[in-house]
Amino acid sequence: MKSQALGIQKQRFASARTILSLMLREMATSYGKSPSDFFWAVAEPVLSIALLTFVFSLALKSPSLGSNFAIFYASGYLPFYVYSQVQLKIANSLSFSKRLLSYSRVKFTDAIFARLFVNLAILVTVFYFLITAIEWLYVTHTVHQYEYMILGVLMATIMGLGVGTLNIFLFVYVPNWENLWRIVTRPLVFLSAVLYIVEDVPSEYQKYLLINPLTHVTGMVRKGFYPTYTADHISVSYVMGFGLTCFAVGLFFLFLFRKQMRS
Repeated sequence: MKSQALGIQKQRFASARTILSLMLREMATSYGKSPSDFFWAVAEPVLSIALLTFVFSLALKSPSLGSNFAIFYASGYLPFYVYSQVQLKIANSLSFSKRLLSYSRVKFTDAIFARLFVNLAILVTVFYFLITAIEWLYVTHTVHQYEYMILGVLMATIMGLGVGTLNIFLFVYVPNWENLWRIVTRPLVFLSAVLYIVEDVPSEYQKYLLINPLTHVTGMVRKGFYPTYTADHISVSYVMGFGLTCFAVGLFFLFLFRKQMRS
């Protein structure tokens, strides 16, 4: 029994060391070549939020919550951005580490979690930087409730991990799925309550909007900025269940076709 437990402990240590090595490789490859690599990770959400703020401030007197357009759109767009970037990076994690997967010690899960940890750290940094910058530039009258913000980002991460893991398999085995996925998911920013809140939609249509788990994610993060926003429609269990189910199904198929995937 002791030898078996020791073997499991060594295996876990080896896996942790592999993940750390892959994380260092990810940082050196994706963000370590030049300062511009990190700049573009910040620039995309900055430009998106700035554009939304400019356009809608011309058309509307005030946002759906509060009085500041920048913080309103940032509180909706940033969790959506976390999800979209996590699922994209995870979906391409095996192709990114393709050569290393030829080694038996490098598992699919090592490549997945290495990419998750590195990119999540970058995304959280970007989230904090942008919110701090907006609240430095404007008087937003928001009150931080960090438990809701952290829970919302966690929900976005689980969603991204699950959908991304499932897409690893689908991108390889379903013809043209990657191209179709890009087309189908383009309207998500409009269907995820990023530009508005669910309560702005007529009540008979809200139930259809809430089928999208990301609607719950953006609502949760906004709840962390606006104490008066109750967001009673949010279901944490629905989002977590959806994300973890996708993750489990994705891992099942990766394990089932592991030999073909490695080649």
